[in-house]
Amino acid sequence: MKVRSVLGFVICFGLSAQTLPLMPLPASVHESPGAVAITSAFTLSVSGAGATDPRIKSAAVRTLARLARQTGIPIAAQTPTTAPNATLRIVVERRDHKAPQRLGDNESYSLQAAGDHVTLSADEPLGALRGLETFLQLVQQNQLGSPGFSVPHGDIRDQPRFPWRGLSLDVSRHFIPLDGIERTIDGLAAVKLNVLHWHLSDDQGFRVESRKYPRLQKYGSDGLFYTQSEIRAVIVYAWERGVRIIPEFDMPGHSTSWLAAYPNLSSSSAPLNVVHEFGDPTGVMDPTKESTYRFLEGFLGEMAKLFPDEYFHIGGDEVSAKVWTNEPHIREYMTAHHLANAAALQAYFNKRVEKILAKNHKRMEGWDEIFQPDIPKTILIQSWRGEKSLAAAARAGYTGILSAGYYLDLMQPASQHYAVDPLRGEAATLTPEEKKLIIGGEAAMWEELATAENIDAKLWPRLAAIAERFWSPDTTNDVTSMYTRLDTVNHWLEWIGLQQRSSLDLMLHRLAPTDSVGPLRTFASVLEPVKGYERHRNHYGASSAFNRLVDAIPPEADAARNFRKAVESYLAAPSAAGADRLRNQLDAWSKNAIAIRPLLQRESLLTEDLPVAGALTAQCQLGDDALTYLASAAPAGWKMRATASLKDASTHYASLLIAIAPAIQNLIDAVPAAD
Repeated sequence: MKVRSVLGFVICFGLSAQTLPLMPLPASVHESPGAVAITSAFTLSVSGAGATDPRIKSAAVRTLARLARQTGIPIAAQTPTTAPNATLRIVVERRDHKAPQRLGDNESYSLQAAGDHVTLSADEPLGALRGLETFLQLVQQNQLGSPGFSVPHGDIRDQPRFPWRGLSLDVSRHFIPLDGIERTIDGLAAVKLNVLHWHLSDDQGFRVESRKYPRLQKYGSDGLFYTQSEIRAVIVYAWERGVRIIPEFDMPGHSTSWLAAYPNLSSSSAPLNVVHEFGDPTGVMDPTKESTYRFLEGFLGEMAKLFPDEYFHIGGDEVSAKVWTNEPHIREYMTAHHLANAAALQAYFNKRVEKILAKNHKRMEGWDEIFQPDIPKTILIQSWRGEKSLAAAARAGYTGILSAGYYLDLMQPASQHYAVDPLRGEAATLTPEEKKLIIGGEAAMWEELATAENIDAKLWPRLAAIAERFWSPDTTNDVTSMYTRLDTVNHWLEWIGLQQRSSLDLMLHRLAPTDSVGPLRTFASVLEPVKGYERHRNHYGASSAFNRLVDAIPPEADAARNFRKAVESYLAAPSAAGADRLRNQLDAWSKNAIAIRPLLQRESLLTEDLPVAGALTAQCQLGDDALTYLASAAPAGWKMRATASLKDASTHYASLLIAIAPAIQNLIDAVPAAD
């Protein structure tokens, strides 16, 4: 067996693909000894009936540029050739249908590295795009003593598990400029996600230029919106990278920005403005007026021409029944049309909208709430409520995707998202035919607490772990392997232009403008934002600056996770050396928390974090005491007092968690109780 070290972990030729620095892991990998060297003489060729596809040509040019940036090797820009001796040979067997990209397009490919060449073969252009990302991930620095870069010999056969693999990105609450959208598309393509679900309207903003109804962007956007020419450019940008763009315009709820521009659409006569702060009044479209549907006929017709994808998302979630039932004219309409409740009224609205979309050759997509009796089976259900509702829709014959469990805005660790599967839980009880109706999933990033400055850190690298869940076989579920590869892929994603680490570092520098940022970075390395909706309860709004320490840290603290693993290893096999390593780490964190106090006291944006520094010091002392008492008897009652003290030291200050607390508790729990 041949073994070599690559970026801090081991690739064993002939062993499992779990050790390769790939994410998502391919369906099948067979490695063999040897490697293809990547040098300044690198060349690329394209052949086959699909070689003339514009996506292949642009991908080839991008590959050369990325390879040069990734390796630092001066690889010359070149026009792809058909030469049989090229270093990378791309063979595309068939031409594709004309744009746009469609659900179910063939994304399979094979990649063979042998001798001095790598051959990427795909039936259709989209598969070649996916294979190029795998190739670029395989390019790694050689082992020590052998300078340069190479691709290991082997044979990869790959195809996606699910055809729908996406990200729902909210740009209504906080607008993301075009460079951020394009950067996100680059990231999606890099990890083989193929849908950007663009959430373009909500109570907080309407983000698209409408030429038919210009008041929408004039009064609903605060001046921050995408022009139609910009949207067309983004659609082309995404198409070249194998990503579909699906727009969402939320209706009939979450529509206050519409109603601020066109009050006649509202169910109520009360004036409404775009929502800026928590508690601002919101409105719902009036489904009883024919003028509402005439407006939607015009608007949806305009947007259907702008967005070429077959699917069109109408939102449809969280409609307040009271807004309708409090209006006498709506109650009268419901009685006259035999609509028993607000759910029945929304179903009536949805069916009307579905007909408008069908007339414009679109298939309606929406959140769980659009699943109502008698609506056509052509719709697509996106489940935010969970696997149970997704399975119920499949049993009724509706196609669906899962988003519950993939909400990135809730700041959960990658491992928690990784454990969620569209075909587990309730869906596991479906028949084989019903399971076919569940076609994938989407991560979701809602932006109440995110901005264009830190959006990359909210998405990456956790989104890469979710991408693996959607692409790789369901047997790919080793969490340790996932984190090992995720660390490498996180670096690789920054090589393509993502800013998940660099943007946060700049924010830390702003928080400590006159000091070395090192101590603040060390302090922040064991902190995480509070989870779930806890921070939302502080009533954040558009006026919030989002420039605090909690905004400048990633959702998951790698240092804390590594410490937890070290504690688990020590408890499984205690040793004096292991205890010393843990104690030294705790001591370093404690001393840093003490040393950083003057900075926290001096800088107004950091003052709120002083209690966190004190709590961290207390937690480190508890961990040190536990290590002592694991080797000698603890005083009577110490475990109870230590657990209570740790609970006190884990109080959430400044919306921050001290992420080493669970590991400290494990040490305390392991101390034998005093007689």
